[in-house]
Amino acid sequence: MKASLAIPALPLPARKALTKLGEDLSTARRRRRISTVLMAERAFISRTTLARVEKGDPSVSMGIYATVLFVLGMAHRLGDLIEPSTDRLALALDEERLPRRVRTSRTPKGRPPDGS
Repeated sequence: MKASLAIPALPLPARKALTKLGEDLSTARRRRRISTVLMAERAFISRTTLARVEKGDPSVSMGIYATVLFVLGMAHRLGDLIEPSTDRLALALDEERLPRRVRTSRTPKGRPPDGS
């Protein structure tokens, strides 16, 4: 199987975000006083994979990150990552597309124009 070019080409901001996610997951686990052995068991992964998750390794599947979030009681937050109501760029683009003026039609709705 061919190796993916996506991981080496991962943009720096995305790599930093994954690193922060891993650190935050580690902090959440430790605050809950869950050992790495117990966390790995609950997530059905190895301790090595858990270590990779907590380092923000981009080659770990999204499903494993989701499972770790579930074990921590935070899976609901995964669904809010790109919530449309908080997508600032999309909201700004929508606002740019608004018409500058809104004109009313000259003929009333439901009534055909004169001459028919």
